[in-house]
Amino acid sequence: MLPFLAVLDAMPPLPAWAWLAFFGFITAMLALDLGVFQRQAHEVKMHEALRWCVVWFTLALAFNGLIWWWRGPVPAQEFLAAYLVELCLSIDNVFVFILVFSYFKVAPRWQHRVLFWGIIGAVVMRAIFILVGVSVLARFHWIIYIFGAFLVYTGIKMALPGKDEVDVNPDHNIAVRLFRRFFPVAPNNDHGHFFTFHEGRRMATPLFIVLIVIETTDLVFALDSLPAVLAITRDGFIALTSNIFAILGLRSLYFALNGIMQLFRYLKIGLALILSFIGVKMLIEHWVDISIAVSLGVIAGVLATSVLASILIPEKK
Repeated sequence: MLPFLAVLDAMPPLPAWAWLAFFGFITAMLALDLGVFQRQAHEVKMHEALRWCVVWFTLALAFNGLIWWWRGPVPAQEFLAAYLVELCLSIDNVFVFILVFSYFKVAPRWQHRVLFWGIIGAVVMRAIFILVGVSVLARFHWIIYIFGAFLVYTGIKMALPGKDEVDVNPDHNIAVRLFRRFFPVAPNNDHGHFFTFHEGRRMATPLFIVLIVIETTDLVFALDSLPAVLAITRDGFIALTSNIFAILGLRSLYFALNGIMQLFRYLKIGLALILSFIGVKMLIEHWVDISIAVSLGVIAGVLATSVLASILIPEKK
């Protein structure tokens, strides 16, 4: 109970209806997505994914406008900056999704269902990490220098050429190995279900193992994104809502970018520069105050430049 109260003490004085309205809206959108538009499992085509990308991006901008009207320009700028950073970090998630689905040979018509439940798990993890992170920073401000150094290190590591270190082999995944020790796994998927009856026993399907791999890899990305969003804002409401909006558009982003990821080969360099910038911002904030408007301009400028460079500069064969 005490850690929960500590989190509440660190939160800005927002009315309960703001939290209830936000999570009620998100729940309604998810129910509409899975219960109406995705009731019949099917392969999500690029044009459908692009429509949903536009929907989620428009909703995020509309919510940003609401924050501007309700709480002023600074929180709105913080929301937009945190949203853009998390959207950039989501590109790495997309790459992992491609690896996981390819490794397990998941049929395209079942991928949306796996990602749907994976996103719900990601939302819960981000909510816990961000709210606890806000509380910890409010009490131990010196941790901000650890976060800043971690972001600079992550940015430099991301910019260096080398092989991606993503291991999707379930035999190397501790969560999968623990699950298999206590619960049997059926040899085949059962029409996209996570659990089935096989030889008279209730078993998990390989699709559920895929979900575990997705969730555990997202746990790593959640740990990476926590310092990034807290470098932009210490407002728990802004940090959490911007993160959730970016995550909710992740499924559509995957289906839109799957197959054309090579077109954005400089995006990772741009993300490395952004992470290094906000890391330095955290390290020097005691001596140099970089406004959120400047930070937003740097983030948007680097992001736009990396995308344009990926499109305009031909790839060497």
